[in-house]
Amino acid sequence: MYPVRFLVPGTTGKFRCGGLLVELQANRLVNTFAQAEIVTYRQREQGKYFFRDLLDQQISNINFLWIVSWGFDVPALIRQLEGCPVAYHAHSSGYGFDLPLGIPILAVSRNTLGYWGSRASKNPIFFVPNAIELHWLRQNIKLMLYEKIKKKSLIERSIDVLVQKRKGSEYILKELVPLLRAQGLKVKIQEEWVENLVDLFGNAKIYLYDSSDYWYSLGITEGFGLPPLEAMACGCVVFSSLNSALADTIDPGYSGHQINCGTLGGDVSRIVSAVANLKNWKIDNKKLATMMANSSESTLIKHWDNSLRSIYELESSGKITI
Repeated sequence: MYPVRFLVPGTTGKFRCGGLLVELQANRLVNTFAQAEIVTYRQREQGKYFFRDLLDQQISNINFLWIVSWGFDVPALIRQLEGCPVAYHAHSSGYGFDLPLGIPILAVSRNTLGYWGSRASKNPIFFVPNAIELHWLRQNIKLMLYEKIKKKSLIERSIDVLVQKRKGSEYILKELVPLLRAQGLKVKIQEEWVENLVDLFGNAKIYLYDSSDYWYSLGITEGFGLPPLEAMACGCVVFSSLNSALADTIDPGYSGHQINCGTLGGDVSRIVSAVANLKNWKIDNKKLATMMANSSESTLIKHWDNSLRSIYELESSGKITI
């Protein structure tokens, strides 16, 4: 199997985002069964290779599998890597570019899988869903044990409703939140970057997530849909939009509840009811346990291992040229 190089623009400052965290996680997990490293291409960083410096080493570059992911940069990166093994780790869809025949696609969601299954039906496509990190799983196990031992839900939480401002819709922030507060609910709007959200999510009863307008304004899609899954792991009742990758996680009425699909008064009524009786609105524990297992890092390692071995075998046998 090829050693793997994950190309990212940088790992600090303005490059800190969900997409970067997914690439860093992928690099860490691939390192459990193969050699992998991060290479930056916009920002030089101590201890990491810089892409431009490596381009002059064409002979050695063909001995690596290069993984590109950064949306609008993908076509240019693939052109610069002509003659080298390349795969596309597909997050959001809708960027509008096409891929050369033979470039393998590693899709992070079934929504992205279907998009490229239609747009690049002759390219090898693999499913490598994102994993929630161990601290989320530990929190979920803690909650499950508490409920089993105490025979009741862990609902002593000081935040009735949690909203994240980034990607939040005008509907939630300007229409729904004021009415929820008028009903006496304690609503927390998270505005700042938080490294570890477990404590914040673990202190909230309801989590609201409506990213449809945000992604529509950018012309691309929700790539991961991890926030609702992380909220579920912490015992929150989730009200969410169902756009793109969120449909991988939200089964309306079972794992979560659709937001902004009727009247404003109807949403207020449902959320007030959920705060008052979480048990009737929460996802079933057995269903949640299955979702957590399917979203664990150990499961994702298997997806990456199988996918990368398949890519190597296809390329080695001459069945694809990448």
